[in-house]
Amino acid sequence: MRRISWMLTMVLVLSALLAACGKKDAAAVVKDLNEVVGEMESYQGAGVMTLHTGDTPQQYKVEVWHQKPSYYRIALTNAKKDVTQIVLRNDEGVFVLTPSQNKSFRFQSNWPDNQGQVYLYETLIRSITGDSTRQFVDEKDSYVFDVAANYNTHALVRQKIWLNKADYAPKQVEVSDSNANVVVDVKFDNFKFGAEFGKDAFDMQRNMTAATEGNGNIGAGSEGTPAKDPQSSTEQQPASDSSGEVSDGQTGISGSDEQEGAQDPASADQGAEEPTMTAPEESEGFGVVEPTYVPEGVKLKDDQIVEESGNYSVLLRYEGMYNYTIFEARPQDRAVSLAPSRVVDLGFTWGMMSGDALQTLTWMYDGIEYRITSADLPENEMKQIALSMQEQSGK
Repeated sequence: MRRISWMLTMVLVLSALLAACGKKDAAAVVKDLNEVVGEMESYQGAGVMTLHTGDTPQQYKVEVWHQKPSYYRIALTNAKKDVTQIVLRNDEGVFVLTPSQNKSFRFQSNWPDNQGQVYLYETLIRSITGDSTRQFVDEKDSYVFDVAANYNTHALVRQKIWLNKADYAPKQVEVSDSNANVVVDVKFDNFKFGAEFGKDAFDMQRNMTAATEGNGNIGAGSEGTPAKDPQSSTEQQPASDSSGEVSDGQTGISGSDEQEGAQDPASADQGAEEPTMTAPEESEGFGVVEPTYVPEGVKLKDDQIVEESGNYSVLLRYEGMYNYTIFEARPQDRAVSLAPSRVVDLGFTWGMMSGDALQTLTWMYDGIEYRITSADLPENEMKQIALSMQEQSGK
């Protein structure tokens, strides 16, 4: 009897030791994550991002490529409307591309170093390693971290991150608000470290033409070579499309020569002649897109058509606790004057924030150019208004 008890004790001790050797605590995983990021040369991932911000969840296909030292390509495709926009970083700067509209914005920016994205691996790991109050769960196939969200917005407070035990690749991310409601959910279908990209994977012109041609293989490693400086193979020209359009977040979006000097209504109060306005009426293929979110204490004052170089545009004016205007147009090869600007992540696309005392948030979506301009509306409110407009159709 005594021998049986001794053997049972030894079995239990050995089982406990084996179990302890096979498990990692949060500190051990964090140490491994720091090593993974430090040794990481490139990665390629794809999945589905869902925004739970309106009455109906909005889904987007996400594809992200990264190659050291600082090359990035992120493509967001609206699964319902089949509209793709791309943010690209190479040695020429940061580009926001809308291939279907043949439009591109260029910035001299250190994005995404100064701005995190929920689908970037570095951002997720930085959130985990930087939160000393992190919560950790060891599940069957995943390590799960519950940490503070760090996305430069008060609307996102916490996030849960699922990492594959085998290689620490991301599997899922849920970002929640202060009421523990999931606002953003990303599920990765695949994620590969050490991905190899074609030499033109991060080239602006190639991404514009490949997207319009329906060719998604520009960076699939078909040539077996890692991405390199676009200038290393051909002389890099200024960002331009086939019609000669140069879109620059620093110097403006230039169109055809005959339209040079067209005025942005948002800056009409700076001494320029105000555009002619009339009562709104229906126009073929374009209606007013009104936001479903309006800040508390604010109401719509009026909406008017703007006669601007013969193009149909709409101006919505809001007043109250905050005062701002929303400008909507389908631009057709015209110049739009933009002050030096920076990239702003809107979740469903990327916008351009310009101005100081008078700020303007500009973005392109589904063929429409939007601008929110205000002297007192906080950036967080601008982003929430923009988000509430992306699922609306023109009225």
